[in-house]
Parts: sequence; C-alpha cells; structure tokens
Amino acid sequence: MRKWLAKYVYIYALLGIVFFACLGYAYFIEPHRLLVNNHDLPIKNWNAAFDGLRIVAIADIHGGSNGASEAEIRRVVETTNGLDPDMIVLLGDYISESGGKDELSRPNLWMSPEKIAECLSGFKAKYGVFVVMGNHDELYGTQVIKTAFTRTGYRILDGDVAVIEKDGKKLRILGLRDHLSIGIWKVYSDQAKAMLAATEGTGDVLVLQHSPDIAPVITGELSVSRDLRLMLAGHTHGGQVWLPVVGRPIVPSSYGQRLAAGHVVDQGLDIFVTTGIGTSILPLRFMVPPEIAVLTIRREN
Repeated sequence: MRKWLAKYVYIYALLGIVFFACLGYAYFIEPHRLLVNNHDLPIKNWNAAFDGLRIVAIADIHGGSNGASEAEIRRVVETTNGLDPDMIVLLGDYISESGGKDELSRPNLWMSPEKIAECLSGFKAKYGVFVVMGNHDELYGTQVIKTAFTRTGYRILDGDVAVIEKDGKKLRILGLRDHLSIGIWKVYSDQAKAMLAATEGTGDVLVLQHSPDIAPVITGELSVSRDLRLMLAGHTHGGQVWLPVVGRPIVPSSYGQRLAAGHVVDQGLDIFVTTGIGTSILPLRFMVPPEIAVLTIRREN
C-alpha cells in the first residue's frame, strides 16, 4: 500500500513539475521569442506584374502586454526593415487594457497610443506601410489611435482604398473597418464595393482586415469585387496556446481552429492569418510564438 502511495506521489509530483515548468516557459520565455516566418502564397489569377510581391504582415501589437514592451516593439521595426519588404501591413489591436477606466470612461492602458505609434515609427517598405484598426482599438476609440499614427506617415486605411502600380498594372488595397463595426452585412459589403468603385480602372484587390471572420461579408453573394484575391488578418493570436492532441483550446473566431493561423482558402478566398506579436487576456504563449509574417505572393497558373 505504501509503495503504491509513494508511486502516485512521485507521478503527481512529476506532473506538477512539468506543469509549472511549462507555465513558466509560457510566461517568461515564449512571448519574447520573436520569429520571422516566411510563407509562399500561391494565389489563383494573381496579376503577373506583382508576382513575387513580398508583404510583411504584423498584427496584435497590444503595446505594454507581455512580449510587447517598448524595446520589443522597436525590435519588430528593426527586424522588419532588415527584411527589405515591398509592403508592410499593420492589422490592428495596438493597445492593451490594464483594467479599470480613465476619466473619459475609456479602458486604462498599459501603454499610450502615442507611445505605441512612436515605437512603431520607422518602418520602411518600397510601396509603403498600410494600417487598419482592430476590435480593441474600436472599443477604446479609433480616432485617438489614428491621430497618433498620423505622425508616422503611414497610410491609414480604416475604410479606405490605396492603389499601388507596377509595370502599368494596379493593385488595390482595401482596408476595412473592424468586424465589430459590421452592422448589417449588406450595407457593410455595399460600402466596400463603393470604395473600390471610386478607384480608377481595375486591378487585383487585397483586403486588410483585423479579423478573418469578415470573410462571409465580402465573398459569395456579398462579394465586393470579382478581382478579390487575398485577405490578410490577425485577431486570433493563433490561440496563443497550442497543446498536443487538443490543439488550440481557445480561438476568438467563429471559425474555431480553421482560421486560427496561416494560409487557408475559404469560400474561394485566400486568407492568411498571422499569430501576432503581443498577448491579450492571458499573458501567455505556448507553442505559438509571436511572429513577423513574411508573405511572398506567387501567381498560381
């Protein structure tokens, strides 16, 4: 009896050590392991003029959260510039709430929008840097955050379209407002169509949106354009935690694990979801390190 008891005590002690070792790793180590992940994205009907376009996608900074100190955000900028990208896209959720409310009834923040924008300044890319807002930004008040970003010189596409050209061909970059502002799906889709119609001529459409859950609102019967080719998103953090067998226990997406991270085709639309930089709700990352996603867009014949 005593031998069996000693055996169980040993097993539970070992499990406890493993658990706390993993917890310590998830808090102290992985949130600070910034990785550069390279992906080749074959896209059907992609314009040959932009074959090989290199886009760096960065999302969910959550300034001041675990893994997103001032120094770590500046490291993101420095590392990205060393990659010599053609385009940089910032996909929302720049702030991180620390609890409670300020005098304007907004959430208190770990880091101010002004400081976050300052730390994110200095990105360099051939075609520029394009910015959309996220759900945390919407809840705080996007105007404050957009005002902070105006000093960076980046193009804010919070419900707007930018056009870049190469060899006489155009690529239209549609920056949609966050999914929390959808309201009526058809109205949201019609607004996107109107923005694209306002651009001169035609050209492939690249959508920037904080959440991948917007896919049904811009595809199918609500399709915003026959030239829609690719959407880049964040929001999910890749679940922040991945466990063997279980996978990602929590993914903030109506698609669950399907659109948690990486390249997926949904309703005919190519979607890439980056796992982001900072942390939210739980200050942990386990088997889902922060990433700078480098996307090389290839024309698929």
